Amino acid sequence: MKSISLAVEEVTPHGIAAAVARLITSGDLAPGDRLPTVRQLAAELGVSPATVSHAWQALSGVGLIVSRGRSGSFVMENPRKWLPPRYQGLAGQLEATRLDLSTGTPDPELLPALGPAFSRVSGRAGTASYLDQPVIPELEELLRRSWPYRPDAVTVVDGALDALSRAMEIVVRFGDRVVVEDPGFPPIFDLLEHFGAVRIPVGLDEHGMRPDLLEEALTLRPTAIVLQPRAQNPTGRSLTVERSRELAQVILRSRHASDAIVLEDDHSGAISAMPDVSLGTWIPGQVLHIRSFSKSHGPDLRIAALGGPAELVDRLVARRILGPGWTSRMLQVMLHDLLTDPASVSHIAEARRAYRSRQHGLSEALAWRGVVLPPADGINTWLPVADERAAIVQLAAAGIRVAAGTPFQASSPGGFVRVTVGQVKDDVDEVAENLAAASRA
Repeated sequence: MKSISLAVEEVTPHGIAAAVARLITSGDLAPGDRLPTVRQLAAELGVSPATVSHAWQALSGVGLIVSRGRSGSFVMENPRKWLPPRYQGLAGQLEATRLDLSTGTPDPELLPALGPAFSRVSGRAGTASYLDQPVIPELEELLRRSWPYRPDAVTVVDGALDALSRAMEIVVRFGDRVVVEDPGFPPIFDLLEHFGAVRIPVGLDEHGMRPDLLEEALTLRPTAIVLQPRAQNPTGRSLTVERSRELAQVILRSRHASDAIVLEDDHSGAISAMPDVSLGTWIPGQVLHIRSFSKSHGPDLRIAALGGPAELVDRLVARRILGPGWTSRMLQVMLHDLLTDPASVSHIAEARRAYRSRQHGLSEALAWRGVVLPPADGINTWLPVADERAAIVQLAAAGIRVAAGTPFQASSPGGFVRVTVGQVKDDVDEVAENLAAASRA
């Protein structure tokens, strides 16, 4: 084990914590390694025990170390081995913190109340037959009316990742190349590795995936293109109608991948402030569009809608019949109620306004401090930092947790953190001050 005292360049709580973080990142400190005691390291560095104690608190706050009382402090071992590799970086830490901006989850206070909906639908959901249509007619009609284009077929599944997984199962074969956004959503990368696919990263600008880079990527003959049309995770960027049209035209013009299937993950749906958009408006026969209701109506509803070419949707539905069969019709009735009940509709509209206000508020506060970010939609934004690990540790010392940017990056990892702006309700100036300082750390 490399000596911690020799690695410390600045004998402050942040300097000590940053040095230990670098040792953990490099592997010089391994999971389970015991750290020197506070008094021992303080004596080696010539500082007070309180200085080292504050460094340990910062490291514990971001889940890098754990205290076991009299046994000492240890480098954290991964407690969630059941999670896929990159998903582990999104799971958050077990330790409490003052303000957790790492989760990528909606503000619970902005979700509609489910109790009234349960009471209204309890007697209306039919649960007797295994052979009924997998989507209740009233929900399918409502989904079709609200879809950004006219799909051949629509079904519902158990959340956006379930939709992506089942779509990849019928579209992607082992060894296929698949275009992904860079940065993008880590579980998408995990899914593609599970299916044995090869990722082709395509960079973004403030309007989403870049057409010129997509055109270049299509020369590698990908079978699928995965993108997030609105509130892209982690950047919060949304496609404009013009950018959506440009991307569709690039696909149509391609001599190598003009028949590539586009998988669109509209995960933020109703809480996105940007207009609904899809490449399916121009190439409907090649788009599977997914709309999730988890961030708008509640993650535990586990419902997302999927629409696209009948041939692909029917194959997906048929395969699902041999597994879960269908998404609970009781939950479908409940979702239909939430999408049509005036009070629930009004609540979602207010949540959409609140998230937009929080995005604008933090963006303006950061701009006043010299950190100018592209416009962001939904609940997340992508903050550039000089040193990812140092920024995370410095923010943890201030009681703020953010998500490391590396798991989101398909290439050139480092240099960013993801901030869940949707959880910033108060103290915007204080949060902006800490984020701006951390970006320069």
